[in-house]
Amino acid sequence: MTAEPREHATPSGETPAGDPRRFLRSGRLETMPRRWRDKVAVTRYLAAQALPTLLEPVTERELTDRLGELSYDPVGARRAMVDHGLVQRTRDGAEYWRTERTEYDG
Repeated sequence: MTAEPREHATPSGETPAGDPRRFLRSGRLETMPRRWRDKVAVTRYLAAQALPTLLEPVTERELTDRLGELSYDPVGARRAMVDHGLVQRTRDGAEYWRTERTEYDG
């Protein structure tokens, strides 16, 4: 079985070592990396992709659907974004919004 091409590869076919997109396969995260700094980078990248506009409130379902396009574990990704302080939510968890700009913002 051959691996699918990685997203955002350099001309040599390699994804830069510090780029969180190296953990994506066909644009989706299969599993969260083990190393702490890689987890943080991937989580920051996913937050910028799923919630491109700061402070824009979205429902829990909408965020989960957006993350489902980016990750095979959208609930885990959503939880990681909250745990890392990138995303805030209402007390009842009905709405989420991104509160921190990242290096992956366009």
